Amino acid sequence: MTDRAARAADLNAEAEALSEDMIDLRRRIHRRPELGLDNPETQSTIMAALEPLGFDAQTGSGITSIVADLHGSRPGPTLLLRADTDALPMTEDTDWEHRSEHADRAHVCGHDAHVSMLVGAAQMLVERRDEIAGTIRFIFQPGEEGSGGAAVMMAEDVLTAGLERPVDAAFAIHITPNLPVGYVSCRGGPLMAATDDFEVVVRGKGGHASTPHLAIDPMPVACEMVTALQTLVTRRVNALDPAVITVGHLTGGSTKNVIPETVRFEGTIRTLSAPTRDAVCMSFARVIEGVAAAHECEVEIEMERGYPVTENDHDFVSFVEGVVGETFGDDSYFELPWPVMGAEDFSYILQAVPGAMALLGVCPDDIPNSLDAPSCHSNLMRLNEAGLAKGAALHAAVALSYCTD
Repeated sequence: MTDRAARAADLNAEAEALSEDMIDLRRRIHRRPELGLDNPETQSTIMAALEPLGFDAQTGSGITSIVADLHGSRPGPTLLLRADTDALPMTEDTDWEHRSEHADRAHVCGHDAHVSMLVGAAQMLVERRDEIAGTIRFIFQPGEEGSGGAAVMMAEDVLTAGLERPVDAAFAIHITPNLPVGYVSCRGGPLMAATDDFEVVVRGKGGHASTPHLAIDPMPVACEMVTALQTLVTRRVNALDPAVITVGHLTGGSTKNVIPETVRFEGTIRTLSAPTRDAVCMSFARVIEGVAAAHECEVEIEMERGYPVTENDHDFVSFVEGVVGETFGDDSYFELPWPVMGAEDFSYILQAVPGAMALLGVCPDDIPNSLDAPSCHSNLMRLNEAGLAKGAALHAAVALSYCTD
């Protein structure tokens, strides 16, 4: 057995030995989910788990983040490993005994698993300090679900503060129930989409439903806008550099026989490149304003710029592929054939340093086809806790390969 094969076997065994601890940590965080940038109970739980390891751990000044550094035995590169800590503002509709204790928030995107896997990796790596050249920076970041916690941490100089050598590369894992346990997927280039949210208010002239000619009905105008936006995507956007425009909410009126004065709709734009993102946002306004003018309506558009494209570095992805093959076997890795149209604020970190986010399979045992599993953000999402050991081993293997080989 080669040295690298022996190390992989040891990491897998160590991760399995820590599995119960990781499961317990994940369940405690899962029961007590917190939202946005303020996750004080989660932060306290993580700090308690890190304290016995002797890390130089610092908490954020503006948000409940944690930065913990593991310094190796000799100079070398600095690698950042990241887990996000916040939950989603929604109900978890499962009968699991450890489900959320709060009806209006739940860890149904796997951030509780991300935390436990990274803490597990920290436990494994601290025992191998003498093997490490350089520094491994562990960050636990709140506010991924729409609050841009990564951008806040970047503003707090997470890539440089307290380091002799700034962060050279970054790595993160995102679990997915739509892959079997033991499988890792990744791709170079765009992994996840940029996101921009919009709200449109169409203002006409109210009146009686029996005399629409005396009113200016904004309802059909809003409907025409929604249809025109779909035509914009199919006829003005390159199919090889796609965009998705989704109107998720449309409301107007108060009763069946009244033409309302206003109709409001909102939704999201997803794109995979900066040029297409800018072009779609400009075209969006042109289409909306043009339809409104054609029907003598006024219109208000609010656009909220969201996360940029999550862009994986091709060389780092090749490196991760090699590490996965060594750690779990060559058949455990496959290249994701196309990007995911969800969004991630890890994108801000990957704009500044090379690195990658990889997807880790955690499909529940009782679902034969992983594509049938309720996905992240589903009220029915579940994960297979056997995958936690895989995630911890992968974090540790990436860190050791980057900072020792």
